[in-house]
Amino acid sequence: MDIPEELSYTDDHEWVRAEGGRARVGITDFAQSALGDVVFVQLPESGATVAKGDTIGEVESTKSVSEIYAPVGGTVVEVNGALADAPEQPNTDPYGAGWICVLEPADPAELTTLLPASRYRTLVDS
Repeated sequence: MDIPEELSYTDDHEWVRAEGGRARVGITDFAQSALGDVVFVQLPESGATVAKGDTIGEVESTKSVSEIYAPVGGTVVEVNGALADAPEQPNTDPYGAGWICVLEPADPAELTTLLPASRYRTLVDS
């Protein structure tokens, strides 16, 4: 299972890549593996304001549907529209082309509350 050291994580299996004052969000390799083949991704609305923990989308697989939660509060400034035509991207490239959205955090300090790779690894290994 791939858990890149440079990313931060949530207990709900989202990853976050800090990019300047923004946060790129996706689902982890662990999450996509548990879901199975992804067939549809419901993206958040660009421009939407979200609170930490809000449902911002869904990932539907051949096995189940799983919600995607906002790892930090803020504004959705970009969504990965390519997932409409290629919903399998979270399976094939969860930390690259399979990203879900980009958030502009209302409080950048919330990023410090996310799990480092070592703690996320402990979470999924238990």
